[in-house]
Amino acid sequence: MADVQIEDGIIRIVGLDVQDPKAAAVLAEYPQVRWAEITRRALKIGLGYLKGGGKD
Repeated sequence: MADVQIEDGIIRIVGLDVQDPKAAAVLAEYPQVRWAEITRRALKIGLGYLKGGGKD
């Protein structure tokens, strides 16, 4: 289980493993130096889709 903390609007995730071979294959098409930025953007987009879902 990943350690997720929110402080001053910053989400910190430690020890997050994502088991998704298709997503890994897409990410592997880019240079490794860009992986962190691409993953950050994907997470931001994904969380954007969840807006308001916590109230359900």
